[in-house]
Amino acid sequence: MKLIVYYVGLVLACDVVAVLLGLAIEEVWPAGSLPIFLGLYFAILWGAWAAAVRLTEPKITSVTQPAE
Repeated sequence: MKLIVYYVGLVLACDVVAVLLGLAIEEVWPAGSLPIFLGLYFAILWGAWAAAVRLTEPKITSVTQPAE
């Protein structure tokens, strides 16, 4: 459950940035805004999953054996 929450949060945050960037690009180059936005969108889906998995992976703790 924690993984999905992280993933959705990352996707939403990054999509806001992608939309704002797409709107800014549209002012300069209208024909280029859609391909750039779509590329960012799919990169965000992949990157957010990789980041969410990394953020939620279990921490490895070293277990020491008692001295005999």
